Amino acid sequence: MTPSPGGHRPFGARVKAFVALTKPRIIELLLITTVPVMFLAEQGVPDLWLVLVTCLGGYLSAGGANALNMYIDRDIDALMDRTSQRPLVTGMVSPRECLVFGIGLGVVSTLWFGLLVNWLSAALSLGALLFYVVVYTMILKRRTAQNIVWGGIAGCLPVLIGWSAVTNSMSWAAVILFMVIFFWTPPHYWPLSMKVKEDYARVGVPMLPVVASNKVVARQIVAYSWVMVAVSLLLTPLGYTGWFYTTVALVSGGWWLKEAHGLQSRAKSGVTGGKLKEMRLFHWSITYVSLLFVAVAVDPFLR
Repeated sequence: MTPSPGGHRPFGARVKAFVALTKPRIIELLLITTVPVMFLAEQGVPDLWLVLVTCLGGYLSAGGANALNMYIDRDIDALMDRTSQRPLVTGMVSPRECLVFGIGLGVVSTLWFGLLVNWLSAALSLGALLFYVVVYTMILKRRTAQNIVWGGIAGCLPVLIGWSAVTNSMSWAAVILFMVIFFWTPPHYWPLSMKVKEDYARVGVPMLPVVASNKVVARQIVAYSWVMVAVSLLLTPLGYTGWFYTTVALVSGGWWLKEAHGLQSRAKSGVTGGKLKEMRLFHWSITYVSLLFVAVAVDPFLR
């Protein structure tokens, strides 16, 4: 039953709703790219207290960004099947509560990073939040098919935050991993967009699969995938990683390319519906980034 904004809203359900505003499953991916980079920056085990406060700060910052995203997108969320049960749509949380919650998390997370980690990490964290909310959600998302390409920069910044948390500086290693996530994001998200493109079309959001054919989308996916794999291999010749990371990057990247080309082949053949199997690449993309960044964390111990 969907409660009205002024109706009965049980405390437990309200707590779950506020947690849902932070999109915990998305934040899991952000932490997967943050913590391993801290191991690489330290070339071993970083201070565990620092890891904990960095993860908590990252959760608060990303959670605030996600809540503000839901506040801005509440009109289209109500019309899309995949977002129809979000807390603002069901009335479990009011728009004003969501706005205050999101801004509050943003302020707290910035101070958290500044006081407990360092101010460079705080600036990067605030930058990620503002980029996601303002640049992606407010400017790009409803205006261009390149929304996820450039908007995805916000999801790349946790890599830099992980490095800066340990070193209070930047390096080419962090930049390379930033670029891996940059080129990973479109071929990660476009397969999902292919699956739910009718949802996006209904609300006028020009995700690439809405405005282009499956063949065009698949070709873009393959192009980004090749660049992503190539960039991931730059860490070793530059001396940041060794044989273990290289092996994982080659094997997992090779499998990714196999899946990407398989999707392109099916799209070229005019396959549609369930037989297109676009979600195979989406699910593999999560496994890929997990394997790659685990290798980033493990590699320093095997050199």
